[in-house]
Amino acid sequence: MEQTTKPLAHGFDVQAIRQAAANLDDGAVTDGYAADREAVINMLNDALATELVCVLRYKRHYYTVSGVGNGPIKAEFLEHAQQEQEHADSLAERIVQLNGSPNFNPATLTARSHAEYDDSDDVQAMIRSNLIAERVAIESYRQMIAAIGDKDPTTKHLLISIMAVEEEHADDMRDLLAH
Repeated sequence: MEQTTKPLAHGFDVQAIRQAAANLDDGAVTDGYAADREAVINMLNDALATELVCVLRYKRHYYTVSGVGNGPIKAEFLEHAQQEQEHADSLAERIVQLNGSPNFNPATLTARSHAEYDDSDDVQAMIRSNLIAERVAIESYRQMIAAIGDKDPTTKHLLISIMAVEEEHADDMRDLLAH
């Protein structure tokens, strides 16, 4: 009987591992990448748009919140804006690793975002808007993680880590919301 692949060493397909040396132009994407790369890039670009809208919303709230005693809320808005920017940067980096192009087009940003922009002037309305956006982001990430499954562990890990921070943000906003 003729053997078509090299024997497995420790359960690994050595031929497939060695084949990873080919197609250097593909960078981090090897032949073993199991996800639909274009679909993942599209999901990541939508997540990128969502994070950028969240940065803008938190920044607007940071600069416009006023009033005695609102210093801690203002600081929370700034911290969240910075963390959302870190998420956006990580998503853009992953898109490039997958040989995609991150979409920063401001003309289509809000249409592609899962969360909405808010220009409220009332502090409680700002907090409520941010809580809603965080919950939307959490559910979006949950669905993206489920869609990717185990086909792209790096992207899955990234999305899980971002979702964990979004959950912290939701808790922060809930704690600030006047009941």
